[in-house]
Amino acid sequence: MLRSLEIRDVLIIDRLSLELGPGLNVLTGETGAGKSILLDALGFVLGWRGRAELVRQGASQGEVTAVFDLAPGHAARAVLDEAGIEAEDELILRRVNAADGRKTAWVNDRRVSGEVLRDLSDHLVELHGQHDDRGLLNPRGHRALLDAFAGLDLSALRAAWVAQREARAALAEAEGALSRAAAEEEFLRHAVAELDKLNPEPGEEAVLDARRRLMQGAGRIREDVAKALAALSEEGAEGRMRDALRWLDGAAEKAEGRLEGALDALNRALIELGEAQGGVERTLEALDFDPGELERVEERLFGIRALARKHGVLPDDLGSFADELRGRLAAIDGGAAGIARLQAAVAEAEAAYAAEAAGVTAARRAAAGRLDAAMAAELAPLKMERAVFVTEIAAGEPGPDGVDAVTFTVATNPGAPSGPLNRIASGGELSRFLLALKVCLTGDSPGLTLIFDEIDRGVGGATADAVGRRLSALATGAQVLVVTHSPQVAAFGARHWRVEKRVTGEETLSTVTALGQADRVEEIARMLAGDTVTDAARAAARALLTG
Repeated sequence: MLRSLEIRDVLIIDRLSLELGPGLNVLTGETGAGKSILLDALGFVLGWRGRAELVRQGASQGEVTAVFDLAPGHAARAVLDEAGIEAEDELILRRVNAADGRKTAWVNDRRVSGEVLRDLSDHLVELHGQHDDRGLLNPRGHRALLDAFAGLDLSALRAAWVAQREARAALAEAEGALSRAAAEEEFLRHAVAELDKLNPEPGEEAVLDARRRLMQGAGRIREDVAKALAALSEEGAEGRMRDALRWLDGAAEKAEGRLEGALDALNRALIELGEAQGGVERTLEALDFDPGELERVEERLFGIRALARKHGVLPDDLGSFADELRGRLAAIDGGAAGIARLQAAVAEAEAAYAAEAAGVTAARRAAAGRLDAAMAAELAPLKMERAVFVTEIAAGEPGPDGVDAVTFTVATNPGAPSGPLNRIASGGELSRFLLALKVCLTGDSPGLTLIFDEIDRGVGGATADAVGRRLSALATGAQVLVVTHSPQVAAFGARHWRVEKRVTGEETLSTVTALGQADRVEEIARMLAGDTVTDAARAAARALLTG
């Protein structure tokens, strides 16, 4: 609820404080007195687009402050939470417009952008009037209004939409991956065949490299190794050591044990010499290679290294790389089956969404019939019993809220073509249509302050009385602010302010005065009689106020 509005140096207002309350709040005054300026100022602090120049002539800046009461669970609290602003029971919006055009805004003393103000305004204030493009005249919002009237729960439909979207995305991704893989299928098959033919083993490149280096150096070292083997053989060291062992063994009996240590050492030396001979012989055999073997080793070694360079991997990783390529080929070979499964999932998700959307469409059509009947009942007291209101439901772009496009249309007379509200109805008719529609949709916007800007224009007498009664009914348990020229409407107000324009010297200022009972009689009498207020007009005003 809007509790107060404070305006400083805006257009022809220097200082103004307006304390509002629940129920029907009424603003009256002569044309040009400045009633629309109050709404301009409120729109400014709410971040709405409006007049470019708001600062009063001669002032350095204009400032507007609006204070709202927020009930627990109010939708504006979620906006504050998202903006990182602590929500309290009191919400203070303040916006300043400097003379150079710069605008600055605060919410509860936290500086914010105009976007935050506009997001908050969607849950704080709803404006209805002949130039309303944010509320009931905006066809983009008609579907949501009908859904609120019907009390529809769209959670299942929205979940089905998300599931359909995700299924389609998964299919598109799989089809794209398969298409990219198919484009390189020839390369994959060639590369796998090449790798399979070579069939490299992990660590093989190092073994081949060592073997190659060994064979390349064999010619240089084989001669020395052969000489060493000859020196160790029976013609060399082994023969001499065996001769020595035979001679010492013959002399040992006469040496009285002095040669036992030498004989043991010599036996051990012969064993070690045999082991050395074996190692040298094996080395010599390894150095004894076929020149064709070197060629074969180099061919395989170079083949492994060439494939590693070609595919940008390490030689030891060629085996795992081949496994990866085989996996990609398997994906291509089995891709059709995977695509078929995903297509089936998409079809299932689309069928589920279509079923949910069809149920919502049926519920909307039923609600549309009820809304049209309710509108017919409301239009008759507003002297529009011949007008026809129709909620049209046509096929729209599928989305999370269904497949329906909803438009509120009217035909002002039987047989006349129907069309959108703001294109068919005249000014007075449009005002009454909007009021009737708002009465039928009451309850769709809890916690909002409803503002009606001269919605009674073009009506009078019993019709104006019907307008006032409906505004009063809307204000039951809520807050309604109405700018009106109708004395019948003004008489229903729980609170009443008069807006006046005063000229002092060369300065024109607009003021707002809260009216007591006696002042209300005079103001409503003025609205009835014009410039000259008669006793009869006062009597008629009292009758309206007590009626």
